[in-house]
Amino acid sequence: MGTYLVTGGSGFFGQIMSRYMVGKGHTLVNIDLCDSEFKDEKFICFKGDIRDKELLEKIFSSYNFDAVFHFAAMLAHERKMMKELWTSNVDGTQNILDMAIKHGVDKIIFTSSNCLWGKNFDYLVTEEEEPAPVEIYGRSKLEGEKILLSAPDKVNAIIFRCPTIMDEGRLGLLAILYEFVDDNKKLWLVGNGENRYQFIYAKDLARACELALDHNKSDVFNIGSDDVKSFNYTYQYVVDHSTSKSKLAHFPPRFAKFMMKACYHLGISPLGVYQYNMISSTFIFDTSKIKRELGWEPTMKNEDMLLRSYEFYHKNREEIHNRKDVSAHNREADMGLAIRVLKFFS
Repeated sequence: MGTYLVTGGSGFFGQIMSRYMVGKGHTLVNIDLCDSEFKDEKFICFKGDIRDKELLEKIFSSYNFDAVFHFAAMLAHERKMMKELWTSNVDGTQNILDMAIKHGVDKIIFTSSNCLWGKNFDYLVTEEEEPAPVEIYGRSKLEGEKILLSAPDKVNAIIFRCPTIMDEGRLGLLAILYEFVDDNKKLWLVGNGENRYQFIYAKDLARACELALDHNKSDVFNIGSDDVKSFNYTYQYVVDHSTSKSKLAHFPPRFAKFMMKACYHLGISPLGVYQYNMISSTFIFDTSKIKRELGWEPTMKNEDMLLRSYEFYHKNREEIHNRKDVSAHNREADMGLAIRVLKFFS
């Protein structure tokens, strides 16, 4: 059995990955700013920051790691965190690489993002597509990729470019959608709703991370679900398989994008540059490379992931509303005044 460092192991995906690996008998050592709900004798937690070099030195000196799962990342949902986002995501990643090299850990598995782009694609996006991030989070992820791929002779970096990671418990900005569904409000889509946007099931991503342990070279892989259907279909599927009486509604795309942009810059909406650029766009990764080289296959489709995630919210809404000191994807994002007003009139 192996011993692995996981950064961000208290976060939404970090806990799923940690449970997955501990369940197979491995030992996971977690460093995170937040406490973890997951408790196990094989899951050892350090509460701290990956920018803290002294703490990282202590951890790396205390364990003989077989690999690092690097999932820690600050998001751009809250403006008060913007100043720290770059140093956490970029300087923190440099620290992880430096420590791995110093202590002879030759593999880092990193979750990157489809936020490396912020526009519509009318074709499947391959690993060769030139990244062009439109906001700070995407730029920080791209810089993290460059850092980890900078020393292929010393560390094998396996990078997974992920769309939205889904499972029960996934909240963040999606909790806004779930509240609309739960309260039987109109579900607003931008444009005709026929655009498509890919998800990845968290346990499928965990399986990919495990498979990457046997991939002995630096590499980049796209990952995501198959058979991606339109937002119209996916939202209606959730309504039809729940007790919600919500109806789909559509905004003209130019008007909606103008209003979202204005509301974000006024500080009354959490939907930033990436969201208002992508909300009416299509983005689907080509996943043929990961299937071919790692033997990986997805097991769940978008509509079932979204329903699974919504049902968790529906059953646990009160407890979720009272959560504190948890990672961004494990709690509700603040709607902001603009979306509150939209909800009132929906």
